[in-house]
Order: sequence, then structure tokens, then C-alpha cells
Amino acid sequence: MSASVRVRRTASPPPGLAQPVHTQRFPNPRRDILDADEKRAAASRGYGPGRKLHPFGGLNLEPAEWKLLILIIIVAFGVRLFRISKPNSVVKLALSFDICHAMCCAFLTLPVDRFDEVHFGKFASRYIKSQYFVDVHPPLAKLLITLAGWLSGYDGDFDFKDIAKVYSNVPYVAMRMVPAMLGVFTVPIAYLTLRALECRATTALLASLFITFENGMITQSRHILLDSPLIFFTALTVLLWTGFCNEDKHEPFTESWWLWLTLTGLSLGAVVSCKWVGLFTIATVGLGTIKQLWTLLGDMRVTPRLWVRHFMARALCLIAVPLFFYMFMFWIHFAILSNSGEGDGFMSSEFQHTLRGRWMADTNADVAIGSLVTIRHVNTQGGYLHSHPHNYPGGSGQQQITLYPHRDSNNDWRIVNATESGDPYVDWEKGPITYVTSGTRVKLRHTSTDKSLHSHDYRPPVSDVDFQNEVSAYGMAGFVGDANDDWIVEIHKGDDKDRDSGKRLRTLRTQFRLRHALTGCYLFSHKVKLPDWAYEQQEVTCNKQAVMDNSLWYVETSIHPNFPADAPKVNYRIPGFLSKFLELQQVMWTTNAGLTDRHTYDSRPDSWPRLRRGINFWVKDHRQIYLLGNPIIWWLSTASVLFYIAIRGFLILRAKRGFRDFENTKVVKYDTLCGFLFVGWSLHYFPFFLMGRQLFLHHYFPALYFAILLCCGVFDLVTSTLRPRVRLQIAAVLLIIAIWNYAYFSPLVYGNTWTKAKCRKAQWVKTWDFSCNDFLDSYSDYNAGVGAATPQKSPAVATVGGEAGGRGAVVVEDNLGGAANLPPEDKADTTTIAFGQAEPGHDIFGGNDLEKSSQVNEPAVEPGEQEPKEVSVVMAAQQTSGVVQDAAEPDAVENESEEDSTSEAVPDATSDSQPEPEKTEGPQGETEEEAERARKELFPEERFRWRDSSLGTVTISQTGAPSTYRRMVQRAVNGSFVELGLLLLASCGVVSLTAINPAHQNIPLRTRCMPAKDSRFRIISQEWGMLTDGTYIKPQQATQRQAYPLALQEDRHMHCSKPLTTLLVVLFTLAMGVAARPTPIECEPPGGGDNDRRRAVDMNEDSALVPSCVV
Repeated sequence: MSASVRVRRTASPPPGLAQPVHTQRFPNPRRDILDADEKRAAASRGYGPGRKLHPFGGLNLEPAEWKLLILIIIVAFGVRLFRISKPNSVVKLALSFDICHAMCCAFLTLPVDRFDEVHFGKFASRYIKSQYFVDVHPPLAKLLITLAGWLSGYDGDFDFKDIAKVYSNVPYVAMRMVPAMLGVFTVPIAYLTLRALECRATTALLASLFITFENGMITQSRHILLDSPLIFFTALTVLLWTGFCNEDKHEPFTESWWLWLTLTGLSLGAVVSCKWVGLFTIATVGLGTIKQLWTLLGDMRVTPRLWVRHFMARALCLIAVPLFFYMFMFWIHFAILSNSGEGDGFMSSEFQHTLRGRWMADTNADVAIGSLVTIRHVNTQGGYLHSHPHNYPGGSGQQQITLYPHRDSNNDWRIVNATESGDPYVDWEKGPITYVTSGTRVKLRHTSTDKSLHSHDYRPPVSDVDFQNEVSAYGMAGFVGDANDDWIVEIHKGDDKDRDSGKRLRTLRTQFRLRHALTGCYLFSHKVKLPDWAYEQQEVTCNKQAVMDNSLWYVETSIHPNFPADAPKVNYRIPGFLSKFLELQQVMWTTNAGLTDRHTYDSRPDSWPRLRRGINFWVKDHRQIYLLGNPIIWWLSTASVLFYIAIRGFLILRAKRGFRDFENTKVVKYDTLCGFLFVGWSLHYFPFFLMGRQLFLHHYFPALYFAILLCCGVFDLVTSTLRPRVRLQIAAVLLIIAIWNYAYFSPLVYGNTWTKAKCRKAQWVKTWDFSCNDFLDSYSDYNAGVGAATPQKSPAVATVGGEAGGRGAVVVEDNLGGAANLPPEDKADTTTIAFGQAEPGHDIFGGNDLEKSSQVNEPAVEPGEQEPKEVSVVMAAQQTSGVVQDAAEPDAVENESEEDSTSEAVPDATSDSQPEPEKTEGPQGETEEEAERARKELFPEERFRWRDSSLGTVTISQTGAPSTYRRMVQRAVNGSFVELGLLLLASCGVVSLTAINPAHQNIPLRTRCMPAKDSRFRIISQEWGMLTDGTYIKPQQATQRQAYPLALQEDRHMHCSKPLTTLLVVLFTLAMGVAARPTPIECEPPGGGDNDRRRAVDMNEDSALVPSCVV
């Protein structure tokens, strides 16, 4: 005790009084205080300095708080479940072309990172039907959605293919309730988390209501999507980990300690079983665990044996338990998906053998001359070497050879000896059994068509390069063939467990190559799809520079009539669960990493904290659902992150100057609290900068949750010195602003009615690209049933696409009322129109028949009864899919009457009974001057044309293009495809428009930046006759070179933040265009006209390539 402190002795009693009995100085000692010996004993067992009584998990809630929590949950129920049954149709990203569909493997469309009910609703149907599929996300969230549908009586018959298709016999509300309920439960979890972090009740209330009224999270939780379960399990993990840390501070290895730790591990397994983004949550908890172990390691009171016990307990609960949970989800996944399905092609042959419908009987182990075999490719999902009675449209014109994923009699080939004289296709039956060894010269006979596998010096139909030759089927019954049918077997390797497989061909055990005897090229296949004339099967070529992996083959089945009955048999080895699990993880990883193409509504991580743009989910009936966060909550959370960084840096500088701020208990408390939340935000945000794949705004939601909690932690720090009433008033002001923002943007959340004026006022940031033209002018128009500014007929719904193995289905308006689905007319009676040239008397949007000229002078219609101007696409003559209708609207109502009058100004000249003679271009009618005038009225744009011998003629027209725009075309240098690009250089941005030619290769669209001008490209379909918003596309009629679509893509209002980079991109692209065989180009003069936003693309016959034209 210090010498300056005086201790007062108790006064002595007066003389004569009895002496008091000396009692214990502290008669009622506190039971939660340890003496020195007990402290030493507790420290030896790893306990803290005291054993204070504490609430379970550190959650010290007053009884009134539980009532407040119930009230918060009720509010969250109302916000999340309001009109959850609307819309009653399939919600999909309001985009007509998904770039990810351009990423196709040999015969299947890759699973893509999508965020719509088309995707995950279809997976629920696959689960119920037990049909195998592959997705890039783990199965837990999909299983929960499927369970809700199954318990509600869903039978899996709804296909989920058509966008905006009305649900029929689908408990979609019950399926939407799963993410909605998880979104509701996230709200109280946020409250409990901040209370466990020792924040005030006002702070916890602020956080829970911020989560409740966050528009982006509400939108995600109201549809059949996976992000709401991801956020829920992320929040649950943070709460459980916080509770464990509180228990660990009190006393380790108690029952409650083990409970919180085990629940944390299970929650970690759940979050990573929803999406792999959960790995970032594991990293957050992992860093906290490392910090705890590091602190214990420096505590001299903790023995090494006790430290190892701490380590093993955390390793068991935070590594083994999550891994077991994750693998168990996939065990359920495999147990349910026991039947063959659309995902078979992604898996190995051994994996497919475990599915019902893909099982194979035992087959002969040896391959001899005369064996009937099926041959599979090793590398590209093991497609079968295949042929069918259809010829190439170009090249040699001989029968097609492809790679096909399914079992078929067209996969059967007979191996015969190519060196014997006579007829090898017959003589093999008479000779002895001769095994096929390395160096054997063979012929392969297609048994279904009696043609031989053949190669010659013709270029392949798609990979048109000098080092690849076409592979075809050539010959006929009784024809011996020629030397171009001869192939030499080269054994690459055999199975280590089968010695003979390295010496001769053995079924399923030997990998071999087939070298063409004359040209030396190798039979080769790669992930390139052939066009529709080959049913989009995978291309097979003969490659002189073949990559080893893509030129390896193996025999799957072998049958020889002369083999004895007891000849050895083989079959696929049935893989166990672990092998299937690891293979699927590899497929998921490869597929996820391959999603690198751009998307119309994708965004980069640097724009997420600023809320630069959202995602358009759904547009129908003049309503729209657009994923956009609550601006005040979003920006406050971002500001709080920056505030913490600044204050933490300032404290570090003060500590460097000798200040002891970190010895202050208040500073330590808030630094620990905010530091943990900042680390969680950083680990859920910064890793996305390392990803080159597609990214969207919803990827920021887990980081946003941490940012909101951090914002409230900063609020708790800033208001810590204020009176509770003042603190509550400040929180009330923030909540009022947040709720006002929520209500202001709620029409985009719930798909409610809105007006164009209010919508435009709500575009606070110019990059918020929700379409205000989709709304009506006033609320009274909704009640009166008034249409849009440009009135539209109530169209029938037609589906474009959705074929098996093809791109996704797109629902468009059937302007022909089902006529597009009728069989095509005879070409002799069909009039071919040069698109872009108006024709008097011919309704190019309504069909091929021309209406009578007597209809020209029909009486005018009242403005309210005017027929809507139909903007559609003329399909190719052989096409039977529905017609796409333009849904674009003009900026003002005044344009409506002008456009309608323009539409009526086109007269009808011919009778239905008198079809016109066929013409490929130019006006068709009696008066060409009238046709030219109508053409100028309909298409008053500048027009530019490029030509390529394989692409056909492409004409791109643009209205009101400033003189600073540049247009060019570039040809890829590798020769395997041709890319047609249009670069528009405006005040700030560049947009790249790419032609996709199935006669060459599907080329991913690449959009960099959009000009600040209102260039509204919205893709409706990738089918023939694709129509974009403001863009008409008509392919050429079917010729030997099949027609192809031109795909336009938009990244609207995505402005360039780096003008120098944009300029370099433009200059480089222009240089590439000049280097691509420059020849003179014809620039047709502008056609004049008003400011109508329409573009046209015309595709005609082959011609020479010419580069760009600069205006």
C-alpha cells in the first residue's frame, strides 16, 4: 500500500463497555470472486481471471427486449411476404439473351451463374423427377426449395422453361416462402448478434430495421433464389461464433462451450453448402480461430497440453464438422438424382454408369479385326464417334461425322483390316481372330449407312484452318473404298492393372490415337458445336497439330461373333461416393471458372459499395422488378467502412507517437467489435477482385450484411457519450430516412404500379438503368386499362429456343397468333424480301401473303382505336418458331401518333391469291418511288455494310449516330472463327457488337462500356430473325451456307471510368480492322428522317470481306 494513504483504525469502545466480538470483516463473501489460490488453480486449467456469472452465450437481454424482438419479426414478415404471390409467373432476369449460354460444351449448354426462377425452379423439378443435373452451386438451398415444393404436392411436371409463363399446378408461393422466411429470420439474428457483441439495444434495433428495409435483400428473398439462404446462414454463423467467443472468455470446455462451437461448425457447413461464397465465411471464422490460438500460445498459464486440447477441439468442430455436413448434402444429392438426366454429359463414363438409364452390360475385353465397337472421346465429356445419313452443306458434301453424347445405333463401327486384298468388309468373317495392336492399319465401317470413316484435303465446316481436314463418311455397300479410308492405330497407354492393355486394344482399358494413313493427321475433336444442320453436335476433324488430350479415344463396347462364350468380359468400375464427390467438385470448379463472358447486367466489385447499378429481374404488364439496394443504408454502410479505416489508421499513427490509446478499455472494446466486422466485410468483398468470372450485384450481399453491422457499431461508438434519449432520437431519424427510401423504391421491389415521371425522378444515379418507359404515365391509366405510350395488341405468347441441349428458352410475343408454328410454305410460293427495303402492299411483319391494294384507302381510325404499330421479325423460310415482337416505346406520347401514321402510310398492293415473284432485294410493288419513300420513313438511318465470304452481308443501321462514332470489322487471327464487331466511340464509352456464326463458332459477346447516349439494345432472341429493342434482324434464306443470327448486347449506362483505356481499346481495334485484308468499302448515304430509335441488320449472300468505314 502506498505511504501516502492513511488507514483509519476503528475507534476503541468507551471504558466500561463490553469488548465487541471480532467477526469476519466481510461476513457475506461474493461467490463469484476467487482468492489467490483459486485464481492460480483456474489459470492452470485455462480459465480467465474471474468466474463471473454471465448469460448464455453473452446474450443479456431484458424481458422487454424479447417483446421488441417479436415486434421486429412481425414487421419483417409484413415487408418480406407482402404480395409474395405476385407476380404469378416465372421470374427471370429481364434479358432476352444470356451470354452464359454462348458457353457451350460439346453437346450441352454449360450450367451458368443465373439468378432467376427459371434456373432454380427447374432444378426443383429435376430433384422431384430424380433426373441428374449439374449446377455450379452446392445443393443445400436447392434441396430446401425442393422440400417445400414436394411437401406442397408439387409433382415436377412444370418445365420452368418459359419466361413470364404463368404458374400452373406449381406451389410457387410455398417455394418462395423458403428464401422469404430465411430472410425474415435474418432480422432477429442481426439484433442478437450486436447484443452479443455488447452493443446497446438501440444499436441492435437500428441494425435489425436496416436489414428489414434493405430493398435489395427484400427483392432477393421474395423469389426462388439462393442468396437469401446464403445470407441467413452467414448471419447465423456470425451469431454462433460470437456466442462461442463469449463462452470461451468465461470458461472453456463446458457443455455450453461445446454446444456453441459445434453449432458454429454446422452453420459453417450450411453456408458453404448453399454457395461457395460461404468459403469466405469460413475464412472469417478461421482468422478468429487463429487469433484465439495465438493468444493462448502466448499465455504462460496455458500448458502445451491444454493448448493442444484447444486446437483439437476447434479442428474437430470447425473443420471436420463443416466438411462432414458439406459431404452429407452431396450424399443426399446423389441419392435423389439416381436417374439419367441432362447433366450426364458433364460427368465421366464411370460416373454415368451409376445412373439408371446409363447402365451398360458386360462387354468383350478384347478388340479384334471384325469387332463391332463403339468409340468414345477421352477428353470432352466422352462423346461417341457418330455418323448419320445427313451430308455437310459445304466442303466435300459427304456424310457428316460428329461426336454425340447419347447411345445410339449410329455409334456402331466395324473394325476391319486395311492391308488385306479383296473385300475387307466381308473377308474378316473367314479369317482367324486377329487382335488389333499398335501400328495396325484399319478401316472403320459405319454399320448403319455402310460408309467408311474418311478424311481428305477439305477444310472442316467450322474449324476452317489449314492444319485441319474434314472427316466424313464415304462409300456404299459393296464398295471397298480407297486409301483415304485407312487409319493407323497408335496406342497411347493402357491400364496399370491390365498388362495386355498397353500392347493391344482392350475395351475400356486402352487409350489410343487414329492417324490418317495418307495425310498424317489425327482424328480429333474439341468443344466446338456444329450448326443446326448437324443438330448442334460436336465437331470431329483430322488435325495435323492435334493436342494429345483431344486426339485420344477408347473403345467402350466390343462385340465379335467369333469370340467364345467364355471370352473375358469387362465393364466400368463403379465409383464410390468419394470418387463421385471429388469428380463433381472438379466439374463445378471448372464450370464456375469458365463463366468469364460479359453479361448485360453484370458489374465489377468496385461499383458495388457505391450502388452504381442493379439487375433487371422482371418486366411485364407495365410493371418491373429491379434489384436495387436501399441507397441510404448502402451508402451509410460504405461510409462506416471508410470511417473505421480512417480512425484505425489515425490510432495507429498516435500509437507510433507514443500515445496509449489501445490501453483504454473503450477503445479496445470498439476496436475488437468493429475490427471483427471489418475483417468479415473485407473477406467477403475483396476476393471478388481476383475473379475473372461473371459478377453481379447480389454477390455483394454477404459483405453488405457485415457492412450494416459495422455501420451500427460505428453508431454505437459515436453516440456512446450521449444520453439514451438523444441516441434514440438520432436512430429514429436514420430509420425514418431508410424507411422513406424503402417506400420510394418499393415499386421496383414488389412490381407495383408506378409512373414514368416518378420513375425518372428516382434515377438519382445515371447508371441506374431500370426502364422508366415500361411504366404508364399516371396511376389512373392502370385502373382504366390504358396501354403504353405505343399501344400494343394483347399478343399470344410464343417460345423461342429451349431445345434439348440448346440455349435457354425465351418467351416472346407471337404476332402471328400461332401462324409461325405452322409448317413452312413451299418455296415456290414464298416471296423473299430484302430486309430494310420497304415494300408497298407487303406486311413484312404479318406473314408472306400480301394484302389487297384495295385496303390502301381504308377510312382512318380514331386515335383511341388505332391499331398498334407492330415491329416484328421475318423468319427464315424454313423456320417454324414464333415471331418476335418489339416492345420498345418512344420517349413521348407525341411520337405515338407519328409512328402510327407512318405505319399506316405503307399501302398494300397485292392480293393474297397472287403471290409476287421472288426477289432477293429491292422494292416489290408497282411504284418503286413509293417504296423508297416508305423505306426512308421507316429506316431513316445511316447504313454501313461489311461483307465476308462465309458470314454473308451484314448491314448495320443506326439513327442519330454522332460523327464521332467509329464502325469497324475485325477477323480473328487464328482462323478458327470470324468475329464481326461494331465499336461505337462516344463521349464516354464503347459498346462491342459481335456476330455469332454457327458455321464457324459461337463467339461470346463482349460489352465494355455504353455511350452516354440512349442506345437501347435489348436482345429478345438468338433464334433466326432475332429482334432487339430498336433493332430488327432478318437472316438470309437457307442456302448452302446456313443463315446465322447477329447478337447485340448492351451494358447500358455503364460509363467508362478510364477514358485512356477506352481510347487504347478503340485504337487497337481499329488497327486490327485495318490489318484484316483492307479493301475499299461502300458507305451508303444516310436516308434522312426523324429521331426514331430503330436499327436494322440485313444478312444476305456471300461476298468479300471489307473493313470499316469512318463517318
